[in-house]
Amino acid sequence: MTLLKQVRFLPLGFPLTSWAFAIRIWLAAILALYVSFWISIEMPAIAIITVAIIAEPTRGQALEKAVFRVIATIIGVAVSIAITGLFSQTRDLMLIAYAGWMGLCVYVAGLLDGNRTYAAVLSGITVAFVGILEIDNPGHVFEAGMMRGASILIGIASLTIVNDLLWAPDRHKKLVEQLADIRRRVGNYAKSAILGETTQPMKSAALLAEISSLRPEISSLAFESSSGPARSVAGQNAAAALVAQLHAARSLNVLPVTADKATSERMVRALEHDESTLTSSMVMWSAKRQSDTYTTASLAWTLNEVLRRDEQVRQNLTALRTDKRPPCHWRGLIYRSHRAAVEGGIRAAIWVALAGLFLVYAGWPAASTSLAVVGGLVGLGAMTPNPRATTALALIAAPIAGLLAGLLEFVVLDGVDAFTLLAIGLAPLVIGAALLISLPNRIVSALGRFILIFAVIIFSPANPQTYDGQSYVMFFLLACVAPGVLLATQFLVPPVSQDRRRRWMLLSSRKELAQGPSCDRRHEPEEEMFRDAVRIGQILSAGGNAPNDAETIEEVLSHFDQSSIIRLCDDKLKMLAGGPLTALAGEVRASFNKREPQALRAASQRLCKASLPDHFIADLSAALMVASYHIEAALGRRVYLDEAA
Repeated sequence: MTLLKQVRFLPLGFPLTSWAFAIRIWLAAILALYVSFWISIEMPAIAIITVAIIAEPTRGQALEKAVFRVIATIIGVAVSIAITGLFSQTRDLMLIAYAGWMGLCVYVAGLLDGNRTYAAVLSGITVAFVGILEIDNPGHVFEAGMMRGASILIGIASLTIVNDLLWAPDRHKKLVEQLADIRRRVGNYAKSAILGETTQPMKSAALLAEISSLRPEISSLAFESSSGPARSVAGQNAAAALVAQLHAARSLNVLPVTADKATSERMVRALEHDESTLTSSMVMWSAKRQSDTYTTASLAWTLNEVLRRDEQVRQNLTALRTDKRPPCHWRGLIYRSHRAAVEGGIRAAIWVALAGLFLVYAGWPAASTSLAVVGGLVGLGAMTPNPRATTALALIAAPIAGLLAGLLEFVVLDGVDAFTLLAIGLAPLVIGAALLISLPNRIVSALGRFILIFAVIIFSPANPQTYDGQSYVMFFLLACVAPGVLLATQFLVPPVSQDRRRRWMLLSSRKELAQGPSCDRRHEPEEEMFRDAVRIGQILSAGGNAPNDAETIEEVLSHFDQSSIIRLCDDKLKMLAGGPLTALAGEVRASFNKREPQALRAASQRLCKASLPDHFIADLSAALMVASYHIEAALGRRVYLDEAA
């Protein structure tokens, strides 16, 4: 029995889940094509391309992408009509307007994530395939937009029906397993910190990046079922609580005291058995240097914070499993780099303008089609960290797709007009590409999607099929020329480098820390912690020069630690407004702005002495002590770096 469990059945090297996904995509593509032929849609290929684009392994992800595709198509068609109406008599101005719109869409995409990014770029791609494709026939723009919209709706409906009939899996069960596994690893990190073991900055940074990367998938839970919104809230709360728990565990590293062996073991058992309380009287400590009762209280508060956050994670995972809506909702904020988005938008506009200039003045007979494909590739590249690599991948996929489309049209089908034979002939192409799409390797997955899209464009299914060799060669060349021209413009005007993105994000982190929490802060501390985790994930994904990686990560983690504890303290200080301790709260905020650890400790002690024994005041005092040690650790690190320089 054990041997049978270890042996996985992998037909042709792909798991059964990938085969099920590929068969669903093929059936949806055939259904979309059949309906398009039945109602005589002018663009049946768009229906199959829609299936290929919104094809996702789970039902919720596919539905979310479909919804954003419809919204973006409506916006794109409206803009196409507006641009055509304003500039139909002046071709150059129309191309400039198109390039400007693509730049604006890429800019907006740079401020979003997940399928919202896709919606932003699709608004520009739609203008490419509706407005620019009909540049020589402006009176046909509205009709082309309606036909494109109808084909998209057919593709969405086909995939939705097939997913429902064939029980496409939901995402939330797998997501529960992922979050539970991350909780276990965060717990192990916390145990190491409690036991005084050395913890690596890159390990905590990788955990923060992994947690924040789940945000788009958590958002897609809202589309899975009637319980989807509750699942999405529970999943986002669990992710935010994991970030907060990791911050609490990291706080243990800066305290000048550690729990004794008995207390450490008790804490470890509490994490393992989901206990959530630890009284300060239970905490014994051993000093790294001369300490006092206030420092000991800060240790007890931090240990309790680790347990409290772990309990929040556990409760929200339970809510996610049982489809119950949690009482509170922490939104998953994302970090937005306007500077990087502006630079990306400007470069996208330049790429489209240069490509259009070359194609128009080169006298290419189908320049509008090539320019439309260029716009589509610019938009798709904006969804990836490296647009030039995406274009290069499209250039590789285009000839492969062209050869497969030629084999399908002139060897496999070879003049047949029966729909059944067409469906059977499409099976190897669609299923093979879908198998590649299902792979976890992003490059191979993107290659499979490009091959399927280009192959459908080149094959151009119609009723009846024309089997026109000249048309095939023309579309084949267009599919290869467009990415080639775009790649040349991207070498001429390169994308924003990853090193520059890292520098901008690091500068923004420094600036936010220097400014401190604003008086009119609208978000909860946990929400802003999650946003900082997103930024750390973006810095990690940007890569960079190896010698600077460790220093950059350590610095941004230090900013994360300081900003998080300062926001938690500021949240508690707001509760003192209008009371007898208002003036003292103002002094604490001034100490935060000046980054004075000793002043914070003195304020913490005065806070305890100025009021009667109170649990809230004790927590605030302990949190201020923890904040002072975070700031002190950052100041010490800065001195060390200055000396090293």
